[in-house]
Amino acid sequence: MIDTIKTLILDFQQHGLDTGVPRRFRIETVPGKATVCIGVRRSGKSTYMCQLIQRLLDSGVPCRNILYVNFFDDRLHNLRSQGLGVIVEAYFSLYPEKKDTETVYCFFDEIQCVPGWETFVERIMRTEQCQVYITGSSAKMLSKEIATQMRGRALSWEIFPFSFKEYLDYREIDASYPMPTKKRLLTQKAFADFWQTGGFPEVVGIDQRLRTRIHQEYFHAVLFRDVVERHGVSHPRAVVDLAHWLVDNAASLYSINGLTGFLKSLGHKAPKSAVSSYLEWFEDAYFLFSVRLFDASLSRSKSNPKKVYCVDHAFINSVSSGILLNSGHLLENLVFTALRRLWPDIFYYRTGSSREVDFIVQMQDSSRMLIQVCESLADPQTRKREITALREAMGELKLERSMIVTRNEAEQIDIDNRCIEVLPIWRFLLSLPDAQE
Repeated sequence: MIDTIKTLILDFQQHGLDTGVPRRFRIETVPGKATVCIGVRRSGKSTYMCQLIQRLLDSGVPCRNILYVNFFDDRLHNLRSQGLGVIVEAYFSLYPEKKDTETVYCFFDEIQCVPGWETFVERIMRTEQCQVYITGSSAKMLSKEIATQMRGRALSWEIFPFSFKEYLDYREIDASYPMPTKKRLLTQKAFADFWQTGGFPEVVGIDQRLRTRIHQEYFHAVLFRDVVERHGVSHPRAVVDLAHWLVDNAASLYSINGLTGFLKSLGHKAPKSAVSSYLEWFEDAYFLFSVRLFDASLSRSKSNPKKVYCVDHAFINSVSSGILLNSGHLLENLVFTALRRLWPDIFYYRTGSSREVDFIVQMQDSSRMLIQVCESLADPQTRKREITALREAMGELKLERSMIVTRNEAEQIDIDNRCIEVLPIWRFLLSLPDAQE
């Protein structure tokens, strides 16, 4: 195994880096803490690691001081029996002169595949002169349990598929303001393409048929490797059927009782506790997200139906049956992913008269943002419904401003000395800050 790891280390050091498109966030390293990057499969975590490595090389760090291991490599399948310590042993057998004299930069890709990785990382950070970077596709890497096992020696960052701004960077389109007519038309055309392709880096720029196949491969990889295998699910068919139902019903309400009944109707004997676990594991894999009702009472918030969203709107089109979905649901899903990339505390809101607002975002400065999503306000009844819901919500929450995101419409609505800003989706996405801002 040591010889195999040596080969992997040298192969990486001798090959060029695929740094891809620079991402619009910047991970800050903290001395004495491992840098942990987490997100759904194929969201660009490994490529971002390459960007960090290139940054180190550009700053003068020798290539030999880089230790990179991808734990998805099938040549490492026996590593569990031998222990992770052989990695450090293999590296220092190649470069014994560096031990205790130079900083070694350790990059461990998808390390959650190997049990006990937390204690291994904690130990080498305590005993070796090193700086550690980790990627993984499990939100448990954010949990207090991991922080406890590593004795506070980790700082986690989330990585999502491309935002619209990052997609424009890939296309080399400058969408900064001011925006004359030609630039605006190019940006709108690019959004039409982004609407079709979504943000997974690997599918950007390829045709629809291949994109669908790749999305479907992602779907099965997440379900079987990140859910079924990782958690030892004994009835994987129930997991697959539940995932399909949730994707088909993206941006819709669900309840545990309803999902349990659905699986029962298909012949699955999955109790409510199992369904709750499946939902938790979907979210842990950054695949599906649940949004609770905004309520001061945590018990009421948890007992009410939740809304479900998928990590990527175009991914939905590739794996859903298409029977229940409509473009309004996809638009709402896109708004959710744009918000979730920046803020973790997202809820839906219900007014005192039971009118619903799609999103209320709890900002880091304790302020709140109300957002309604509607394809078009052209129909008078639709317009009245959306405005009335926001009007009531702003009154109850004492907010002066709110927003309606549409496909193409823009205006400002002044009502009761409050302002509702109507924005087309492409302008809304450009108005959001970058993750590091």
